[in-house]
Amino acid sequence: MGLFDMFKKAEPAAPAKPEAVEAQAAADVLCAPVSGRVIAMTDVPDPVFSGEVLGKGCAVWPDEEVVYAPVNGTVTVTMGHAVGIQGDDGVEVLVHIGVDTVNMNGEGFTGYVKQGDVVKAGQPVIKMDKAKIAAAGYPDCVVVAVSNTPDFASVELAVDVESTVKAGAAVVKVAR
Repeated sequence: MGLFDMFKKAEPAAPAKPEAVEAQAAADVLCAPVSGRVIAMTDVPDPVFSGEVLGKGCAVWPDEEVVYAPVNGTVTVTMGHAVGIQGDDGVEVLVHIGVDTVNMNGEGFTGYVKQGDVVKAGQPVIKMDKAKIAAAGYPDCVVVAVSNTPDFASVELAVDVESTVKAGAAVVKVAR
């Protein structure tokens, strides 16, 4: 230790990464990114998502704050409140937390992955602060969309609308 080392500030510790959850990962299956109540994409309170402009899928009103990868694949983009994953099976997935949360500029979100990371379904990718999202006045539904929907014969819910799911449960099936 040098003479002035005692005056140096300690580097902040990296946020503790939550444990992974067990996921029902399979080809052409998207798992719930969070535990909560499933809604149809058409019921998301945002015209871009409800109009399925960014792809078909669903959303979950979350019971928890940790968001998990819905597929095995490679992270293509991270945006604080969202992550894109190129699935190993060719399904391109967007996980988007909340509506208009882009306006929060990353405040209230802790990322656990970066572009290029290989992820497994059920692996934590983002933690959201539900209280901060609510304080900002935004809905906190977690959207999971197949952004390359036109490449498939169909993208359908694998569970009933309004059902409660655990993170890692199969929620969307893709047919080729």
